Order: sequence, then structure tokens, then C-alpha cells
Amino acid sequence: MFEALTRYIPINEQEEKDKQLILNFIERNPDILSRDNLSAHLTSSAIILNESFEKVLFIHHNIYNSWGWVGGHNDGDADCLRVSLKEAKEETGIESVRPYRDDILGLDVIYVSNHVKNGQYVPDHLHLNITYLFIADEEEQTKVKPDENSGVKWFGIEEIFSHIDEERMKPVYKKLIDRALIWKEEQR
Repeated sequence: MFEALTRYIPINEQEEKDKQLILNFIERNPDILSRDNLSAHLTSSAIILNESFEKVLFIHHNIYNSWGWVGGHNDGDADCLRVSLKEAKEETGIESVRPYRDDILGLDVIYVSNHVKNGQYVPDHLHLNITYLFIADEEEQTKVKPDENSGVKWFGIEEIFSHIDEERMKPVYKKLIDRALIWKEEQR
């Protein structure tokens, strides 16, 4: 995973800075893969599109009370692609989810406000996030994961932004979806 991160070519200044921050943090913090590091830890996320790249599958997050991507903590697993695939399946109930390609779609350092999860207080911290692109069958039955989300739904790519209540995440999702569409064009 760290090799893929080192090789990753940022697509803008934000990603250049975030890549530098993530690599520096990894170098200084051997517990990067554990939530025991209360300042920051590695997370892996997924943007899930349908075969035609016209729809995106989002979940309604319980903690953030907003529609958004799927993903989670690495919890000791350095294989970010595997973690994001596991999270995609667990949080949507869809088994047909598969990587579009093995490359990192995007990098983001995400501020997470303090909250209570599973009865435990979680302080403010950073998610050093790596995102991958996945494809899934939009006809497959979805399933809510009640401890994580209250909804799983396909949205048209153009309409999704009117359903996101976390304003700070809109530019992140736009960047990732735009890059996914570029990848699709490159495949032609």
C-alpha cells in the first residue's frame, strides 16, 4: 500500500499537500493503521458507480447525517484496496462490487469532528484517506447496515450534490467523480 501511495501522482495542489502530509505522518507514526492513534489514522473509501457511469451508490451516514461514500478504518490492514472493497460490500449489501482498476482514485485528509460511536466518545481527528473506484450492478438488492447507515441508494451523478448535507465533502466527491469520468474516457 505504501508503495502505491508513494507512486501516486496527485491531480491538484490539494492532493500534493495531502500526499506529503500522509507520507510524513506515516514516517513518524508506526500506528497509522490503528485507531489507537487519536490524532490521525489511515482510512480507505470507495466511490461506487454503475456500469454506465451514470449513477453513484451512496449511503446515508448515521454519524454525519448526510449521503456520502462508503469506507472505513484500516484497523491493521495495510491493503487499502481490500479494505475499501470490504467496506463497500458491508455498507451496501452488494456483492457484485468490483474494482474498476487497482489504482488510487484520490487522496484526501479529512477532518472528523468529535462524536459518540457505539457508546464511546471519539475526539476530533484526521482521516488520512485513500479512495478507489468500484463498479456495481445497480439492479442488485442493497441492504442497510444499521450501525453505520440509515439508507443505501443509487443517485444520478448530476443529482447527487443536492442530497449531500456535508458542504465540505462536495468538492471531494466532485473531484473523485470527475476523475472517474476521465478514467472512463481514457478506456475508450
